[in-house]
Amino acid sequence: MSTETEPTPPGADGDAAAPRTPEDLMAAATARIAALEAEAAELKDRWMRAEAEMANVRARARREVDETRQYAVQKFAADVVEAAENLRRGLDSLPAAEAGDPPIVARLRDGFEGVERSFLALMERNGIRREDPTGQAFDPNFHQAMGEQESVAHAPGTVMQAWTPAWTLNGRLLRPAMVVVAKAPQAELDRPG
Repeated sequence: MSTETEPTPPGADGDAAAPRTPEDLMAAATARIAALEAEAAELKDRWMRAEAEMANVRARARREVDETRQYAVQKFAADVVEAAENLRRGLDSLPAAEAGDPPIVARLRDGFEGVERSFLALMERNGIRREDPTGQAFDPNFHQAMGEQESVAHAPGTVMQAWTPAWTLNGRLLRPAMVVVAKAPQAELDRPG
């Protein structure tokens, strides 16, 4: 005894909706083909969108990894910047060189200046840059105004003195420059325009 069932011809099972003529068969086949093509187009569209989203996810992840790698040392870099500024303060506190100075004092001064140059070069090779803003237009993204001072020698809004330089790590601000910004003298402000 066979358990296989014989295919039943359309309409043989009493299904009134089943096509009975060749034209009905052709119309049903055409409709089925159109439905399958629409489904295939929808699936292709969803697949393309999923591929685009995956490409975006991969690009975003790659960018985040690059940024993490590039800026992972940011706290360490800020500490190194502080050490560099302390070294500069120490050098600035040394008395000016005089003709009667013992040779050891001149050699110490030269040695410390050499250490500072080497230290700054090492920092620069690793993406840490010191930027002196004196003479530049005040930029609140890189400068912190510690005060304003009237000046006829400087245009208003110009950094006329930097107490500390700006420090960046691969272009990202580590520490803003502490600056004094020029402003127009009061006499110019009182003058009628």
